[in-house]
Amino acid sequence: DVQLVESGGGLVQPGGSLRLSCAASGFTFTNYVMTWVRQAPGKGLEWVSSINRAGNRTQYADSVKGRFTISRDNAKNMVYLQLDSLKTEDTAMYHCKIGAGTQGERGQGTQVTVSL
Repeated sequence: DVQLVESGGGLVQPGGSLRLSCAASGFTFTNYVMTWVRQAPGKGLEWVSSINRAGNRTQYADSVKGRFTISRDNAKNMVYLQLDSLKTEDTAMYHCKIGAGTQGERGQGTQVTVSL
């Protein structure tokens, strides 16, 4: 079975940093683009960032460009999202998912709360 398990979320002050991790299993990890999406309270899913299969091409939403960094370790079946210069509007549940876009199988998520 496909499993995506996110971790690393928490409560952080504005300007702070977090590193999210996603452990993937049950599928051939190197065959897929991997993506992070987020959902703020009362809002729909928002695409955040994607990384290609080799890990050498990345894309970011304008809202996070220059602040977030996606990476992957194909030897460990892991994908990461480094969150820097966090803002209150980054508060959301963050999910990793298989493939591009916002639709498709994703993990349970890890909560990121940015607050004073």
